[in-house]
Amino acid sequence: MKTHAAWLDDVHLIKVNFEGLLPSAIDTNDIKFKNNSGEIAIHGQLGEESDDGTLSIVIDKDLPLGEEIELMLGSITIPVYPRGVVRTQWFEEHYTAKDAALGIHYEPTGTLFTIWAPTATKVMLFLNNNKFSLNRQKYGIWNMFLEGDWHGAKYEYEITVNGRVNRVIDPYTKALLPNSEKGVIINPSSTNPPGWEQHRRPTVNNLQDSIIYELHVRDATVSESSGIVHKGKFIGLAEKGTVTSSGYSTGLSYMKELGVTHVQLLPINDFARVDELNPENHYNWGYDPLFYQVPEGSYSTNPEDRLSRMMECKQMIQALHEQDISVILDVVFNHVFIIEESAFEKIVPGYYFRYYEDGTLSNGTGVGNDVATERIMVRKFILDTVDYWLKEYKVDGFRFDLMGVMDVKTMKKINERCLKEEVPIMLLGEGWDLPTALHHEQKATSFQSHQLKGIRFFNDYFRDSIKGNNFDVYDQGFVNGKGRFIERLPQLVTGSALEEYGHVVVSDVTQTVNYVECHDNHTLWDRLIKSNETEGEEDRKKMHQLATGITILSQGVPFLHAGQEWFRTKHGDENSYISGDYINQLDWKQREQENKSIQFVKKLIALRKKYDVFRLVSKDEIRRRLHILVTPAPIFGWTLFGDREDFAIYVNPTKRRFQLQLPSTGKWSIIVSNAREGDTEISGEWMFINPYEFTVLKKSRN
Repeated sequence: MKTHAAWLDDVHLIKVNFEGLLPSAIDTNDIKFKNNSGEIAIHGQLGEESDDGTLSIVIDKDLPLGEEIELMLGSITIPVYPRGVVRTQWFEEHYTAKDAALGIHYEPTGTLFTIWAPTATKVMLFLNNNKFSLNRQKYGIWNMFLEGDWHGAKYEYEITVNGRVNRVIDPYTKALLPNSEKGVIINPSSTNPPGWEQHRRPTVNNLQDSIIYELHVRDATVSESSGIVHKGKFIGLAEKGTVTSSGYSTGLSYMKELGVTHVQLLPINDFARVDELNPENHYNWGYDPLFYQVPEGSYSTNPEDRLSRMMECKQMIQALHEQDISVILDVVFNHVFIIEESAFEKIVPGYYFRYYEDGTLSNGTGVGNDVATERIMVRKFILDTVDYWLKEYKVDGFRFDLMGVMDVKTMKKINERCLKEEVPIMLLGEGWDLPTALHHEQKATSFQSHQLKGIRFFNDYFRDSIKGNNFDVYDQGFVNGKGRFIERLPQLVTGSALEEYGHVVVSDVTQTVNYVECHDNHTLWDRLIKSNETEGEEDRKKMHQLATGITILSQGVPFLHAGQEWFRTKHGDENSYISGDYINQLDWKQREQENKSIQFVKKLIALRKKYDVFRLVSKDEIRRRLHILVTPAPIFGWTLFGDREDFAIYVNPTKRRFQLQLPSTGKWSIIVSNAREGDTEISGEWMFINPYEFTVLKKSRN
């Protein structure tokens, strides 16, 4: 007979697998339970034996968790461990502590250690060279207070759970040794750079005014042509006045000149795959999360200095804020790197992750596990983490990776927390409907946008209509397919929320994030090389500019991938998450060569920021001020009526030259164009639009 344990899979259901037929020597009529104090007054009744030798036992009372419990079948004794029971409503009601202050609370006179481990039978603290036993409290909380100043001390826990002893780092740790070796206790104020307490977030009147620029810390600074001293580091992105050898702006100064309002940073919390002591040998986007409340050590100048990663991360945020650029963090709450090595799984096995009813792991993320955001203590961890980055690092927003795997209630709670800040906090995410073990009405997908006011969604309908299906590199859309999907353009430019124009992506114009390129998949330039390989380079560049122009001037929030404005390439690499600097770095030499295209994008950004008619906040205002123009197919145009001026925008996705009738007679000025230099005045009611031209006209009213 072989068996490891008896498993508590429901409040009153225990399963024992004997890996074969039930031995006849076992007396199943004599079922008893005991703990360290002796026999427990619980009665068990034998259930059916399954074909694989699993024996079910139904018990009449609740078994206490966090104790060493044994099942006695006659003369045979088997340990009882909690398994599926941690995913029951009963467990949520009896063993969660949503109001507990978890992690460490540091004071110069002493530190309080608190961890939630309801199924553990013993928790030890290893602090430098010392070892202490924590005390069990209600709801599975373990804690202890140690006098003395422990700033800079390293710590970890030893958890005894389900018959195993695991060393584990506190998931609430705020600092780490290099390569996540151990947690570190810190005095938070010691990580503040000069002026940190006094500095404030940039003023944001309305989030609809935002222009998001997606950036990877290392990509932005690592190139030899960047002119940045601290390449690949947080403080490299804080350097001001950096230029190429020819004097063109780079890094922070470049982003300020471009005019974006928000920088969205690919994950900067502690992640796997990069040796923090030798980061030049490895590369990662950051979607392999390890510890969520600690900045990544490879981005610091000295990972062995226990404070440098926190201080330098704050320096970067402070420098961006000083340039009136808000900071959005890309956060990955949907999965962990390796579930078996996760602190969550070691502390409370089976709780933090989503399972199907048959006990198999849910894998809607495609990386082996889905975090069970709908559970009380998981939701608490996420909310505590959001709160920490808001308070301690003064960030301005969060982008939720694979947000559709998360649940609606958690996202609502996050929004409620962010509404308490003095300035509006940007919340956006990928609202894809993925096959995770959660009812579709609970998923935070774009289909549930009506329940998630205040949260924005990446608009894949916009992306695929403009350039073609994202997952078919040879497919074509409006800009690269001679006007294909022109019937969708009215919906796209009006914010993808007006029913009369067809497919509705989100319930409100304030919820759409318009984009044609991001860190995932091919860059737009690499995509056009494949989808339009027979076209000339200059024509492809014009197509690229059409896509970026529509993105910036459509209603909703525009999202640009760093370098998009200069035709960024990743040399054909479709999934460059570990591909290294050569593939991923921003090529600041190319920034020099394509400065003309950058100026075109810069003008569009300035136009959007200057006139609020390009960033309307309601369907009623859009219906009143925006009208689709009658144009010869496949030219697309729309007009916007401002308070003192009118605008007309035309897009020509072909190699032909067309004559257009303007919306009204009078004096119009071409104020932005990718196909002609300077402002051009047009009198009368007709004009020509050049091949692959994106043009904006303005008419002032007397």
